[in-house]
Amino acid sequence: MTKMVIRADKVESFFSRARKAAQKADCSQSFKKVATLSFEDPQEMFMVLSEARRRLMLEVMEEPKSITQLTTKLHRERSAITRDISLLEKVGLLISQKRTNPGHGIEKVVKAVSPKIEMFATLG
Repeated sequence: MTKMVIRADKVESFFSRARKAAQKADCSQSFKKVATLSFEDPQEMFMVLSEARRRLMLEVMEEPKSITQLTTKLHRERSAITRDISLLEKVGLLISQKRTNPGHGIEKVVKAVSPKIEMFATLG
């Protein structure tokens, strides 16, 4: 996918976008390579995308990194990095894969689902 959009907006906007997408699909029109992650409440969006998690995402958007590399680069506890990766995978922003680390067992490598992420929040 070429772009990820994260937005906080009213439920009506979500269903409006869904209806338009369904109409496009019904007409066999093609879709842009964009995925959207929607939050009903801007506060929830900001909780999920905390400053620490945004920094983590920026690191793996540059290039995939192992948890050990992220721990060193971000100066954070391994358990906190692992917890944040798990949450960001759950919402669909990150992907992790296990790979062999010759002489050291297996390591988990984390990458972003998209090289570009746009964030929008509508208040009021």
